[in-house]
Amino acid sequence: MTIRNLDDLLAEGVSGRRVLVRADLNVPLDKQTGEITDDGRIRAVLPTLSALVQAGAKVVVCSHLGRPKGAPDPQFSLRPVAGRLGELLGAPVHFAEDTVGDSARSTVAGLADGQVALLENLRFNKGETSKDEAERGAFADQLAAFGDAYVDDAFGAVHRKHASVYDVPARLPHVAGRLVLREVEVLGKLTGEPERPYVVVLGGSKVSDKLAVIEALLPTVDRLLIGGGMCFTFLKAQGHEVGSSLLEEEMVETCRNLLERSEGKIMLPVDVVAADAFAPDAAHDTVPADGIPSHRLGLDIGPETVAGFAAAIKDAACGEPGGARTIFWNGPMGVFEMPAFANGTRGVAEAIAKADAFSVVGGGDSAAAVRALGLDESSFGHISTGGGASLEYLEGKTLPGIAALED
Repeated sequence: MTIRNLDDLLAEGVSGRRVLVRADLNVPLDKQTGEITDDGRIRAVLPTLSALVQAGAKVVVCSHLGRPKGAPDPQFSLRPVAGRLGELLGAPVHFAEDTVGDSARSTVAGLADGQVALLENLRFNKGETSKDEAERGAFADQLAAFGDAYVDDAFGAVHRKHASVYDVPARLPHVAGRLVLREVEVLGKLTGEPERPYVVVLGGSKVSDKLAVIEALLPTVDRLLIGGGMCFTFLKAQGHEVGSSLLEEEMVETCRNLLERSEGKIMLPVDVVAADAFAPDAAHDTVPADGIPSHRLGLDIGPETVAGFAAAIKDAACGEPGGARTIFWNGPMGVFEMPAFANGTRGVAEAIAKADAFSVVGGGDSAAAVRALGLDESSFGHISTGGGASLEYLEGKTLPGIAALED
C-alpha cells in the first residue's frame, strides 16, 4: 500500500480547484478570555496550507476543537483560530458560522483562487463522531461536497474513525499533507530499526493509558524511564507506600509483572517532590521515593531522579558511553503547569535536548510542556502533534485516518 502526498496533488495542478483540508486546530484556549494559549498546532499545518494557497487552490479547512456534544457550543468555536490562522498566513481567513449549513456553503462558494476558509467546529455535528456508519456517511457526503480533492494534515486525529478523517477520503481524491507525511516517516523510524541505544521516557497520569505502548516497546528499548503520576503505581508494585499520590490499585500487579520481565530496563524515580495538596502554593519538599508521608502526594520527580534520568540518557545502555542515539519522550514528569512542580519535566527535557540523538517528543502534554517551559523546539528532532495517535502508532495499531489514505 502507498500513500500519495501533497506534492502529487500539486503536480496535477490545483489552481481554481477546491481543496478540503482536514487540519488539527484543537488548540488550548484560556477559559477566562477565550484566547489561544498555544498555537503550535496552527503553525504545524502552515506548510501545507501555504503550498496550496501559493498554487492557487481554494482552500477549505475543517477541524475539531474540544469535545462539544454534537451541537453548537460557543466555548468551542473555532472563530479565534480563524483570526490567528489569518495572522500566520498573512491574509484573511474567511470563517463559516456553521460546518455544512448555509454559512458554510456561501463562504466556500465565495472563495477566490488562493483564498482560505475555515468551517466551524466539526464536532458541532453529531455525524462527525457517530458510530452509526449511515449517520457518519451522510455528514461525510456534506463535507465532501466542499472539495474537489482532500488533504489530511491532522495527525492528531488519524487514530479516530470520524467522518472527516475516515469517510471523506473515500469520497474524494485524497493525499497526505506535509505534517502527516512527516509524522509517519518519523514514527516509522522508531518502529523499524532505531539507532541504538534507544531510550524511551514515559510520564503522564495513568499506567493504563500507556500500558499497550509499554508492552510494545519493552522488548525493543535499551532503557525505559518512568516518571509522572504513573510512576506511583510502579513504586507501589515495588512494595513502597505512596501516600495519597495518584495510584491505580488495579494496575499494581501488572506493573509488578512488567518490572519482573523488564530485565532491568525500567528505571523509576528515587526521590519525589511531595506536597500537602494538589495546589500551586501547597507546602512541599523532596522525599525519598520509598518514604512518601501518608498525608502527602507526589507531584514531581525529585532532583536525584532528574540527575539519574539525565545520566541514563547520556550513557543510555547501562552505562555504555556515547549516550542515547534515539529517544522517544511522551508525558510530563510532574505537574509542570505549576511552577513548583515543573523542575522534573524541565530537567529531563533539557537532557533530551542536549543529547546527541534523534529525539521525538510524542505530542500532547509533552509538546505543550516544551513550549510552556520556553524550551528551544529546534533542539528536538521532531515534536509530534498527536499524543494519542503517536502512541497508537508505536503500539502497532492500524490508524483509521492513515488506512483511509492508502491506495
